[in-house]
Amino acid sequence: VQLQASGGGLVQAGGSLRISCAASGRTSSLYNLAWFRQSPGKEREFVVLITWSAGATYYGDSVKGRFTISRDNANTITLQMNSLKPEDTAVYYCAARVVGSRPLQYDYWGQGTQVTVSS
Repeated sequence: VQLQASGGGLVQAGGSLRISCAASGRTSSLYNLAWFRQSPGKEREFVVLITWSAGATYYGDSVKGRFTISRDNANTITLQMNSLKPEDTAVYYCAARVVGSRPLQYDYWGQGTQVTVSS
């Protein structure tokens, strides 16, 4: 499975951005896709996931009510980020968990896309 992230950029606090992740390869093996983020000096943080077959979603507490994940087509997901805060600044990574893997085991990662929120 290959993951290609796109979008991101610079926005003022309170603004919105969208980032997308396109999956290719053995997408039939996908269990879910997720977004994680990491900023300098901090541990990687879970943001949101969407299950591939049912489209169920689960959000991290820090983004609930502000971020929305959706599946746009067969192989692309989009994360709509609203009411952005400076603390949302991070590199956002798309990750894939495949069927049969252990919970929280993400074997495939995209290259990351920078999101910067200015105060």
